[in-house]
Amino acid sequence: MWQLASEQKKFTIGNVTIGGKPSESPTVLIGSIFYYKQKSLNFKEKTGEFNHKECERLVRIQEEFSDKTGLPYMLDVVLPSEKWISRVVDFVTSITDAPVLLDAASAEIRVASLDYAKEVGIQDRCVYNSLTPESKKTEYEKIKETRLKAAVILAYNTKDMTSKGRVNAVKQLLPQAIESGIEKILIDACVLDVPTLGLAFKAIVDVKNEFGYPAGCGAHNAIVTWKGLRTKMGLKAAKPCAAVANALTVAAGADFILYGPIEDAPFVFPAVAMVNAAFAQILIEGGKVPSLSHPIFKIA
Repeated sequence: MWQLASEQKKFTIGNVTIGGKPSESPTVLIGSIFYYKQKSLNFKEKTGEFNHKECERLVRIQEEFSDKTGLPYMLDVVLPSEKWISRVVDFVTSITDAPVLLDAASAEIRVASLDYAKEVGIQDRCVYNSLTPESKKTEYEKIKETRLKAAVILAYNTKDMTSKGRVNAVKQLLPQAIESGIEKILIDACVLDVPTLGLAFKAIVDVKNEFGYPAGCGAHNAIVTWKGLRTKMGLKAAKPCAAVANALTVAAGADFILYGPIEDAPFVFPAVAMVNAAFAQILIEGGKVPSLSHPIFKIA
């Protein structure tokens, strides 16, 4: 279905393989935890305390649906502050072997997290999230200093929000990322709302065609920013729409999806696995047999 001019790159980050030709490898799903206002964890900025049992429960649910569907997973850990990096990272990495995206609201927190990742020796399972046209020199310098090898490039272009503008943003960022030592590049096609979801889909195909790097997006952003969804359609409409948005991303050829809150795993994993299984039949028709862990064999 996808005719791509560039050789499609495939990387191993921690225990997860990501990339390659569309539909050959299962889509990697990335759930966010410790995100702003995640009530269930009850994170307290003053003391660094949070609900450990709930955190582990949510991670186990994501693992469970990964096992059920055959879809690999990562964790997008949104670090709440520089002060509590060690406490959050230590706990998350103690309860799961999954790769971790080091995420935060500020560059200062993300940069500090790189030092800690190096200190405890977990760089091989960490991904910097993310590099943008606004990224500071200190970010690239710290990535190089700590020898982190994986990062997300956010195709965000404030001057040109078209799919072409997204590709141009990637062109701008790639040389800097490679110079800083990043070898495993993941491209986030940047979703802000429902209209940009379509533009991100086209950008996924375009960046994979031109550069060959694994690409995906945070489709969930389209649902979060849809103001009329709950008021006009009712509270029950949000989850089905989130499932559709994420599943459609697979149809655009995405290698990974930042699917939003980790709480959404029970309905996002089955939806994405269904599309993975459907497209795997195309491989079989072409004479290729997916691995036994592929969703086509897991969800039957």
